[in-house]
Amino acid sequence: MSAIVVTHTAPKGLDAILAELTTAFAATAAEADATGRLPAENFARLHAAGLIGLTAPTEIGGGGADLATTLKVVRAVARGEPATALILVMTYLHLNGLTRGGPLDGPRRRVAEDSVRNGALINAFRVEPELGTPARGGVPATIARRDGGRWLISGRKIFSTGVPVLSWFNVWAVTDEPTPRIGAFLVHRSAPGWRIDETWDHTGLRASASHDVIFESTPTPLDHATGLTKVGTPSTPPEASFLAWNAVLTAGIYDAIAQNARDWFVHWAANRIPANLGAPLSSLPRYQEAVGAADALLLANRALLASAVRGEISPAESSLIKYAVTENAIKLTQDLVALSGNPGLSRHNPLQRHLRDVLCGRVHTPQADAALRAAGRAAFAK
Repeated sequence: MSAIVVTHTAPKGLDAILAELTTAFAATAAEADATGRLPAENFARLHAAGLIGLTAPTEIGGGGADLATTLKVVRAVARGEPATALILVMTYLHLNGLTRGGPLDGPRRRVAEDSVRNGALINAFRVEPELGTPARGGVPATIARRDGGRWLISGRKIFSTGVPVLSWFNVWAVTDEPTPRIGAFLVHRSAPGWRIDETWDHTGLRASASHDVIFESTPTPLDHATGLTKVGTPSTPPEASFLAWNAVLTAGIYDAIAQNARDWFVHWAANRIPANLGAPLSSLPRYQEAVGAADALLLANRALLASAVRGEISPAESSLIKYAVTENAIKLTQDLVALSGNPGLSRHNPLQRHLRDVLCGRVHTPQADAALRAAGRAAFAK
């Protein structure tokens, strides 16, 4: 399949290609969930379609896609297999951020070109056993020690989503300098001195392979350190555009999962004919109301995401978009599981998988308490 160059207007044929990908990914999603196997072949398909470099700058052959097009792709992938979508989103956020970091040169350009040409994926490794997520503050235990013309990285990162298929790791670490600095260190997977500890055995998004990664004096060039600041320096808030992209794309994954849950329930209720009823469950007002309630929540999600895509929200509201869409998706799915009874909880049916997957939305930054607290502070500051 020839590469697709995506600009602010979706190219002809994109919808058809996405439909094919959704179907292909869905065909193996249950197996990936059951085994916990990351479906690497999904990323080969995405690269063949020219979609790994979707948000990379156009100057190096990337798609330069806007948020609306990127969300469309992410939702289509998530409708098929949501762990694939989560790994893809991490790369999309990084590649989109390259356009805001000054001239595209050095290692930044190398990452972008690797993604466009070779389908290279990247993710940030930030969370640690003792620290948790640095979004809540603190100094990582992972150390970057200067050794001549390189850094040597040592430490353990947990929840390293997609590590078996990543080409690049953006490792959050602190230097061992007399005046320590903290920042991200870009490491290519070909570097020696790192290994995967296969700890991931999660309830949901099981195919994301979010294992621990252990670095033992793993080398990376000096110029592969980015954003180094003295420990204790107040952190710079993320740009409004990054907040919007992160919120919308992450929320889009879980909205797509909820849509899958709704669609399965509609098909099941329309074809389930109890002997004592003599008609499908879909003929009962209770089931009709349940689907209507699900559709109302999905409609609210579409409106929220569309508003964010159009740039009609403030940075503080970006976090609320992710919170609201995720909670709507969880409520919808939980309600349908409750009404479906044993069939909804049976591993023979996908509804229980959708429930397990959608619950993972709560653990991704921004988490609910942080989003609500920030919004509350902003309201009282007016």
